[in-house]
Amino acid sequence: MKDRQRIGEGNTATVYEWEAGKVLKLFRKGYPVQAVEREFLNACAVNELSFAKPKAYEIIRCEEQTGIVYDKVEGESLLDWVLRTGDLQECASQMARLHQTILQHSVSRVPDYKSFLSEHLANAASLHAAERDRALELLARLKDGDTLCHGDFHPGNILLSGGQTTVIDFMNLCQGDRLYDVARSVFLVEYTPVPADSDRASLLRMKKTLAECYLNEMQVAREEIQDYLSVIIAARAGECPDELRTAPGLNAAGE
Repeated sequence: MKDRQRIGEGNTATVYEWEAGKVLKLFRKGYPVQAVEREFLNACAVNELSFAKPKAYEIIRCEEQTGIVYDKVEGESLLDWVLRTGDLQECASQMARLHQTILQHSVSRVPDYKSFLSEHLANAASLHAAERDRALELLARLKDGDTLCHGDFHPGNILLSGGQTTVIDFMNLCQGDRLYDVARSVFLVEYTPVPADSDRASLLRMKKTLAECYLNEMQVAREEIQDYLSVIIAARAGECPDELRTAPGLNAAGE
């Protein structure tokens, strides 16, 4: 890939220029091929749906790495934009408008959100058995559904260009009740850790305010998502165990 221009980099992959109007999202060495294939299948399942997103074309094998060819999308991440401008209300409005468009769709060829959560609850070694059992019981009572849920909808996965937003990253795409995806976004915005070298208190206040603005824009009360949020927080111990060790005091009640 030495002759390809690098245009972006994340935790799991680097994005390179590919053919005209396309990019290659190349995952790091050792990243599970099954996970790349899952993202590709998820992206293909929504290729023709009517919301702004890059189209997925093919999987590429490059020496010891695997990648996906997508449409190239220009723009600044909404995360970078809100950190630069500080305009939390406009950020929340942009998030909500795009998310409401996504949640209008139904799907049947993607995993169920309950399977996603139960798998991570089973892998949550730090949870006591009683905590896991309570979370599983609560999960069983939550609503089913066939609404398209992005599963990773937060400002870092939204690109902004000319006032228009585009969503990226389809690794955690699933189907279920719409309130699951709203709760998942609140968790990703409000509860995930902040960098150790940051003004922690200021960033935590910003994250909480953004989450509240987003809920207002979605016209969803926090009480409506509390049970979803409790299970999501418990399951995060299996999904990202190292992350929660950096977020002291966070428990299945979101405290």
